[in-house]
Amino acid sequence: MCALSLLTALPGRADTKIVFLSGDEEYRSEESLPMLAKIVEREFGFDTEVGFSVDEDGYVDPLEISSLTKTEELKDADLLVMYLRFRSPSPELFQNIIDYLDAGKPVVAFRTSTHAFRFPNDAGLDGWGFQNDPEKKHSFGGGEKIRELLGQSWITHHGHFDDGKKPLTEITLREGKESHPILTGVKPFQAYSWLYHVQGGGDTISGEPNLLLDGRSLKSNKEERGETDRYPLQNPVAWTKTHKGKDGTEGRVFTTTLGHPYDFRDENMRRLAVQGILWALGKEDQIPEAGVNVETVGEYQPNNSGNGEEKFKHGLKPEDLTASSE
Repeated sequence: MCALSLLTALPGRADTKIVFLSGDEEYRSEESLPMLAKIVEREFGFDTEVGFSVDEDGYVDPLEISSLTKTEELKDADLLVMYLRFRSPSPELFQNIIDYLDAGKPVVAFRTSTHAFRFPNDAGLDGWGFQNDPEKKHSFGGGEKIRELLGQSWITHHGHFDDGKKPLTEITLREGKESHPILTGVKPFQAYSWLYHVQGGGDTISGEPNLLLDGRSLKSNKEERGETDRYPLQNPVAWTKTHKGKDGTEGRVFTTTLGHPYDFRDENMRRLAVQGILWALGKEDQIPEAGVNVETVGEYQPNNSGNGEEKFKHGLKPEDLTASSE
């Protein structure tokens, strides 16, 4: 349990365990997921565990794609929250995730989780995403199992212009969905996340998704290339669905393609995330009429998105990111 829960957990409410798995080298999930974990601990007293990619000395390093801590905590977890990108965990670590999913338990997924994993062709894990040619760092393939789980795998996006300098997507509530519990107190906002393509031009979200939010690209490379018939300027950015475990048990799934580190500076994004967690747990009755209080625990000052050694904060251990500063 994170340090915060030891201080503020409410009696009888720490019987819910959430495992947050952060592991992406672009969007600073190592900063945003601990921030969300602290909010749900403070507000609801839930037990949270946050996993990271770490180096051999135990320092958080999102470039260590084979490292993923805390997957063993999934054995008795009530919810998996994932923000992963092209991870290649060992068979043992990945089996912990598969076992959790096979039990039909709920999932919340952010942005690059549509391409959470990357395995070699000979790993026998094609449907979870694989790399056709190890020499091509950005060779995508597979992903049908991720699509079945979350609703969509990686396709393309509308381009990241001047990343972090200005919002790139206009977010609106889908008409008729304003009363959905996840959207309680959520207002239209502008996101720094560039728009992901998930639907249109022959592509569809799998299962029977309940579409909640739409995004409209404010600047698009697809528009510049005259490709908007294939890749529309407006696309869903948040939806719910279910997935089935091995025995047919259905677990709730909330997916959003938003998740730029600066998005989470907006209370609407934090509220969307926290209330998506509550809904996935089947605890939407705990969402207040005006929406959950999503004031951050301490400061949230994330680095901008971007790939490379210089982009993330160095010298931090997991406990530095999960411990309460209050």
